Amino acid sequence: MCLAVPVQVVSVEGNEAEVDIGGVKRKVSITLTPDARVGDYVLLHTGYAISVIDQAEAQETLGEAQETLRLLTDMITLGDAAEAGKA
Repeated sequence: MCLAVPVQVVSVEGNEAEVDIGGVKRKVSITLTPDARVGDYVLLHTGYAISVIDQAEAQETLGEAQETLRLLTDMITLGDAAEAGKA
């Protein structure tokens, strides 16, 4: 399964951009998205910005990812509680 994550462009220098990934800054390639500008949201996959997306799409995708993480955490917690009850 491939995963692309929405991130916001913080700065651009040549074919590289610094992006914000949940408060963490990282340098990525914008070779595939040369029109990416500071403030834009891009989809990041394996260190490459693969497309520019609008803010609404980015926020929706990030919200869905957070909800998925919450559900997975709940499932793990329930599994741990069930295992503890068997001991």
